[in-house]
Amino acid sequence: METFETLVRAEFAAKNTYLNTASTGLLPARAVDAMRAGVESVAAGQPQDMFADVEAARAAFARLVGVPDRRVAAGASVAVYSGLIAASLPEGAEVLTAEADFTSVVNPFHMRSDLKVRTVPLERIAESVRPGTALAAVSAAQSADGRIVDLPALREAAREHGTRTYIDASQATGWLPIEADTYDYVSSVAFKWLVCPRGVAFLVVPEDLGGLNPIFAGWVAGEHPWDSCYGPVEELAHSARRFDESPSLFSYAGARHSLELIEELGVDAVHAHDLALADRFRAGLAGLGQEPVPAPGSAIVSVPGLGHRQPELSRAGIEVSDRAGNLRAAFHLYNTAADVDRLLDVLSG
Repeated sequence: METFETLVRAEFAAKNTYLNTASTGLLPARAVDAMRAGVESVAAGQPQDMFADVEAARAAFARLVGVPDRRVAAGASVAVYSGLIAASLPEGAEVLTAEADFTSVVNPFHMRSDLKVRTVPLERIAESVRPGTALAAVSAAQSADGRIVDLPALREAAREHGTRTYIDASQATGWLPIEADTYDYVSSVAFKWLVCPRGVAFLVVPEDLGGLNPIFAGWVAGEHPWDSCYGPVEELAHSARRFDESPSLFSYAGARHSLELIEELGVDAVHAHDLALADRFRAGLAGLGQEPVPAPGSAIVSVPGLGHRQPELSRAGIEVSDRAGNLRAAFHLYNTAADVDRLLDVLSG
């Protein structure tokens, strides 16, 4: 039986110290091979059935977040799905968001001048749900600094006040266990912690489809897509597939294999691995007299005042991010303790 380490070593071969998964995850070899085969099949005039890859990817994502695949829409962008939810709200609806959350999550709600968007600090979002709050929209883990929202508290507050919940799990799925069934809507890109190619994103909706109006529905949103290519779609898909975007097929050809790898490794195992590395980095920072943004239980560590060192670290072969002046390091399944120690060593110089 293959171990976590042997599986990872067989799939990833970074030529640097890559600690930037919060920006873009590395692609496993199996996904690269599948994409290459897909491209070559089209070049040869014998295209593979990459729509089958879309369905396999949808099913794998559904298993990872614990819902039936009929509740999962497949697309390419969280912003599109945020816009879909925003467009479906009634005039005057109150939307609760977190300060400085990722733009793709919050901006579509601001584009409707007839909505009441209320913004509060992340730590206060659960307590800020009130009677009349139609929707609470927030990232599970913050892109800028890795802080994790108190999801149980938010669920309880939303239940108490009859508020729908919209969770963007883009910085969480793949390392943080997510129970999508406990929220109304969950979106996620897949090119970060799910180690998929860009151009893959998912939306989980309730069994009753959440009152969403499929305003961008094209032929792929039909119950019978190949019979829905001309004129208005006569019968929309009875499942969340009615919210599908026309898929980036080469990306999905790779994504199905990336998601299968995450399943093989197990999110719980990835979670334990990633947090051990993040905690090692936090402990090392203390030894350097540096204090990261408090984000307990997060695989993302953000250090105030050190963002300016990102170019220096890149020249040294260490990839991290500069976010609002903070140095952001993200630790994932292909990273090791040696990667953490190398980053600490350069930072101490």
